Amino acid sequence: MPKKRSGGGLTGTQQAAKFLGVSVLSGAVLAGIALPAAGVLGLAAKGTVKEFDEIPANLKQPPLSQRTTVLDAKGKTIASIYSRDRTVVPLADISPYMQKAIIAIEDSRFYEHGAIDLKGVLRALNKNATSGGVTQGASTLTQQYVKNVFVEEAGDDPEKVALATQQTLGRKIQELKYAIQVEEELGKKKILENYLNITFFGQQAYGVEAASKRYFSKPAKDLELEEAAMLAGLVQSPSRYDPVNDAEEATKRRNIVLQRMAEVGDITRAEAERAKATEINLKVSRPKNGCITATNGAGFFCDYVRATFLSDPVFGKTKEARAKVWNQGGLTIRTTLDPKAQKSAQSSIREYVKKSDRVASAVTMVEPGTGKIMAMGQSRPYGFGKNETQINYSVDQKHGGSNFGFPVGSTFKPFVAAAAIESGKPATQVYPSPYQMPYPDSIPTCDNKPWVNQGDKLENENSAEVGPYDLKEAMALSVNTYFVQMVDDTGLCPVVEMTDKLGVVQGNGTKLPVSPSTLTLGSTGISPLVMANAYATFANRGMYCTPTAIESITTATGDSLKVPKSSCKRAMSERTADTINTLLSGVVESGTGKKAGLPDRANAGKTGTTDGRKNAWFAGYTPNLSGAVWVGSPSQQVEMVNINIGGRYFPKVFGGEVPGPIWREAMGGALEGRDAPPFSTVHIPDAPKGEEPGGDGDGDGDGDGDGGDGDGDGRSNGGGGWEGDGGNGGNGQDDGRPGNGDGGGDGQGPLPGISVGPGLVGGGDGGSQGNGNNGQMPGRTEGQDGGGR
Repeated sequence: MPKKRSGGGLTGTQQAAKFLGVSVLSGAVLAGIALPAAGVLGLAAKGTVKEFDEIPANLKQPPLSQRTTVLDAKGKTIASIYSRDRTVVPLADISPYMQKAIIAIEDSRFYEHGAIDLKGVLRALNKNATSGGVTQGASTLTQQYVKNVFVEEAGDDPEKVALATQQTLGRKIQELKYAIQVEEELGKKKILENYLNITFFGQQAYGVEAASKRYFSKPAKDLELEEAAMLAGLVQSPSRYDPVNDAEEATKRRNIVLQRMAEVGDITRAEAERAKATEINLKVSRPKNGCITATNGAGFFCDYVRATFLSDPVFGKTKEARAKVWNQGGLTIRTTLDPKAQKSAQSSIREYVKKSDRVASAVTMVEPGTGKIMAMGQSRPYGFGKNETQINYSVDQKHGGSNFGFPVGSTFKPFVAAAAIESGKPATQVYPSPYQMPYPDSIPTCDNKPWVNQGDKLENENSAEVGPYDLKEAMALSVNTYFVQMVDDTGLCPVVEMTDKLGVVQGNGTKLPVSPSTLTLGSTGISPLVMANAYATFANRGMYCTPTAIESITTATGDSLKVPKSSCKRAMSERTADTINTLLSGVVESGTGKKAGLPDRANAGKTGTTDGRKNAWFAGYTPNLSGAVWVGSPSQQVEMVNINIGGRYFPKVFGGEVPGPIWREAMGGALEGRDAPPFSTVHIPDAPKGEEPGGDGDGDGDGDGDGGDGDGDGRSNGGGGWEGDGGNGGNGQDDGRPGNGDGGGDGQGPLPGISVGPGLVGGGDGGSQGNGNNGQMPGRTEGQDGGGR
């Protein structure tokens, strides 16, 4: 009885003897690699039992790379992704015709010989010797399988592939040794199954299942005789016999396979002749690989999933380890994408922005309380053609987005308000809020190095925006000077701390610059996903949850992989969040976001337009869904003035005009049929005043604070100003606001129930006689056109 190793199988010396007994004595080593007989003895003599024994005993059989399927939240396929298009199937799911055809043409004595076919080797040796050249090889299916394992392990590395396929004596000896091992460990049926699953059939199809679906749009178990013969014929040269590109050559090769099947008795000659007379009837399914094939515009979300997988340590400690798992494939990834929300997002974008427009749009939706990304779409499709892009405008650079994100304008102001309220400022806070003012001389920061003004100024959207304002009105009308005075009062540190808690970073992943322009007027670039997720915190009553796109991952073997989960933590008190909800509800009810408001459910949001009108935003939410919409120039080179977008002409674009309606349509469709819960709100008393700010509230009053465009947008139907006063903000005119004394009247102090920033209210001293000028706010300017800050 032959000696066995403790791990099973023959020892290396016994394998070598078995190998040499059939190959060296017959001079077959060289015949096995299709070399002429000349020189056989010399090369064969170089091999020794010792050298053979030193070859590693175990063939590493890596799991076969397969396609990965990305699903939406309902289980419907979004896209298939693969480095190699392959679906592994058991032998029982492969047509018997296919099994017989591949054996007949590649190794007709497969079930009769061991790992090495001595008769085949001798036949090849004799043929090569008599022809004087290389005409025939003698590799068995087992040897071919071993070679394919080497190729599979090499992946897409050209150098490794070349090494795995090189025709050298050392490589052939290694293949033969592993073939002996495989025959002993797997058996014929399993070898045949593995071979049919690993072999390349051309047209990007690896394995017979993928090949059958590629050429005939059917599973391998349903292959007919002539179809199986054609596929079997491809293995020798997939490019030469490709039926898509050369039907004549493919037919010739198929008929050779059919003839061989008849010769070995797998089919009758009559069956062979009937099959030969049949034309190749292809039903080609073109390769559908990658996020470019995603449905409902979800290519960018698909790419975000891929980028998340490749960057998150939960899927591997190193970049290389994660890439190996991804390229191996065979994964079923169930995501958070809601098909209804995604469809609604894309349809709303198409309604308002064309892919050929000079500007683009992106929409992202997130579920408050879970961080689940529900939708992610944009106007320019995922692709490589004209008016297409692979840049995901919704996300940061790390996940395939723009390098820096996009300036967000006044959609940043709710963060300032939340920071101020959280640090103790009342929701009734009043600031003078002149139309135009210099930035404060200096503002404290977290590191005790105050920000120092270098002579910069800012102004409101138009000259009619003249305070004083309370917070509710300033938020509704998006008054720039109010929020700069607020940050001067509170310092920049509370805003920095608040945005850190809300996960607000620049598009390149770095923290926001510490300056009043950035931290009040949104002059820095941020992604729509970050904005939508930060606003979801307000909807979730102050609990911030990290965004997540992956629900679960299952491997080809049915195992579950660990996936990153959303983590939630408190960013602000419930009272602060409820106050912001109240304030931002006013924006869509009577402020700059009226055109975005949803009529049938509680909703809140904020508009934003940056300097030069290069970006326009609307970010908003309901208690159960948050969304951010950006419209602008990806290159930041287009000013949205006198411009056509979506087939409509706009003299000026602002957050409430284009992004607002997109948000309304996208959110309305996504929420259709869902519950409409109310917000938890607080009562914020109005500041006593004689006259109300008027008009449609169209303008955003936004910008980055580094220079206006000199344009007013007529905040009221009467051409600006306050209803009833024709835009007149004359000196000393009594408009009922704190600090505005009328001619000859008393200078007023703060009114009951209203908190006013210290030292910021103008007017005469208490009890003194005021005149027109004494009642005017510091820095207040009259008669100027609005500047788009």
